Amino acid sequence: MDSILRAAGMYVALMLLFRVAGRRSLADLTTFDFVLLLIIGEATQQALLGDDFSFTNAMLVIATLIVLDVGLSLAKLNSKPLARLLDGHATLVVEHGRFLHHRMRRVRLTEDDILESARDSQGLEKVEQIKFAIVERNGKISIIPDE
Repeated sequence: MDSILRAAGMYVALMLLFRVAGRRSLADLTTFDFVLLLIIGEATQQALLGDDFSFTNAMLVIATLIVLDVGLSLAKLNSKPLARLLDGHATLVVEHGRFLHHRMRRVRLTEDDILESARDSQGLEKVEQIKFAIVERNGKISIIPDE
């Protein structure tokens, strides 16, 4: 029972920490972000298993995490407010060639981040060429070019 409670607690704690940390797609991770994720994974493993490194305990922890994840995904399907709370929402950061700096600060993006995404995805060089730039729920920046 102790393993189930530790797994549930760690699941909730990580979900909250990553929600506070903000959205970033895996493609946008820096080398430091990747190393940090590895360290978090190791710390999480130690906290989840405690002193019991048995196969049974590991399977119990994994099953608990999967049940929590599936259960929350089903709950989000049935509750839009819960889905919005847990997953966030898309954020418009460029509108008709103009940066929306207050929204950019909220999602912690710079003008260079948006322009880099515009160059990568659409080959656009200037903000004036962007009709809309949207930070999606997964952290990816979608660029809609101006005609």
